[in-house]
Amino acid sequence: MKVFVLNCGSSSVKYKLFDMTDESVLADGKVERIGQENAVVTHQSSGKEKVTKTLPILEHTVAIQEVLNLIVDKEHGCIKDVSEINAVGHRVVHGGESFLDSVLITDNVKTTLRSLTDLAPLHNPANIAGIIAAEKLMPNIPQIAVFDTAFHSTMPKHAYLYAIPHSLYLRHKVRRYGFHGTSHKYISGRVAALMQKDISELKIVSCHLGNGASITAIKGGQSIDTSMGFTPLEGLMMGTRSGDIDPGAIFYIMDKEKLPVANINSMLNKHSGLYGIAGVSDMRDIERGVEEGDAMARTAYDIFEYRIRKYIGAYVASMDGVDAIAFTAGIGENTPSLRSQICRNLSYLGVEIDEEANKIRGKETEISTPNSKVKVFVIPTDEEVVIARDTAEIAKMV
Repeated sequence: MKVFVLNCGSSSVKYKLFDMTDESVLADGKVERIGQENAVVTHQSSGKEKVTKTLPILEHTVAIQEVLNLIVDKEHGCIKDVSEINAVGHRVVHGGESFLDSVLITDNVKTTLRSLTDLAPLHNPANIAGIIAAEKLMPNIPQIAVFDTAFHSTMPKHAYLYAIPHSLYLRHKVRRYGFHGTSHKYISGRVAALMQKDISELKIVSCHLGNGASITAIKGGQSIDTSMGFTPLEGLMMGTRSGDIDPGAIFYIMDKEKLPVANINSMLNKHSGLYGIAGVSDMRDIERGVEEGDAMARTAYDIFEYRIRKYIGAYVASMDGVDAIAFTAGIGENTPSLRSQICRNLSYLGVEIDEEANKIRGKETEISTPNSKVKVFVIPTDEEVVIARDTAEIAKMV
C-alpha cells in the first residue's frame, strides 16, 4: 500500500509518500510561499537528486498538483501514475471533542471540521483547504484525517478541565486539548521499543522541544496530561510564544499599553518567548549569545530550561514515577547543552547523563548511563509515519 501524507499550512504544503510494506519513504518535499508569484517547490524521490522549482502558486490545489506532477515525473518521480496511491492522510491540527481518533473524511466530517475553525483559526482552515484540493485532484482515493489533538483525548477530566465556570466548558468547550499528539504518540512507541518493554508498563515524559514546544505525561501508552492547553500558547516558553502567564498580567498590560485584543494576541504568540527575552527565537542563536556572554540570551536559555524541568517534575508527580524521559523535535534533538543541564538538575530522580553519548545530534540514542534509574533518550520524531499508519489502517476498511 502507498500512502500520501499531506501537512497543509496557510502558505505551505509538506508531504511524504510512503510504501507501507516497509514504511519506506518513496518521496518527500514541501511547497513554500503559496499565494505568491515566487513559490518554491522542493522535491526528492528516494535515490534521486533533489529538485527545486520557483513558480507562481496561488492556492493549495495548484501546489498539490505540482507535487503530484513531480511524483509521477519520469526523471524525478517514484511512481508511474497517481492511481498507484492507495490513500491520502491529512494532518489536521484540531479535532476538538468531535474526533477522538483518525477518521475517513466524508462530507459530514468536513462540516464538523469547519465548525471547529474557531478553536484553531490559523491551522484548521488550511488543513481543510488541503483536504478539498486533494479530493479534487484524487477523487477516487480515500482521504483520512489524523488529528494532533486525538492522542490527548485520554486525559482525565481533572487534567483537561479549567477552573472556570463550568458553563463555559458546556457551551463553548473551553478546556485543555493539547497538541503535537502524533509526535508524542510516536516517541512513546519508540521508547517502549528501545526499552524492550510493553508500553502498558511504562511511565514516560515526552519532551517535544521545537519552535513550538510541549511536554506530555504518558502512562501506560496514554496521554494523561500535556502542557499545551486550549491553544498551543499555554505551557512552555517557546520560540515566539509566551507559554504560561498570569491572566491578570495580560489585563494589566492591555490597560497600561492601551492594547486591543488582536494586539495582545499577536504579542503573546509572535513577540514573546525566547524572542521576547533575547530578541531572537532560534535556539542556535540563543546558544551563540550565551557563548558570547549576552546576558539576555543567558536569561532566555535559563528560563527555557527551568520551565521544561518544572513540567517534567510535575508530570513525574502526576504519574507517581517515571521510567523514561525522551527529547525530540528541533531543539530537543539538536541541543546537547540543554539536555545536559536539564538532566543534571533531575539528579533527585536518579537521572545520570552520559555526557559523551549526549553529544549526539538528531540521532536515536540513549544518553543516560547504565546506572541511571531513569532512561533518557534522544529520538527524532516522525509524525508523518504515525499519520501514514493510521491512514493505512482506515483505508484497509474502506
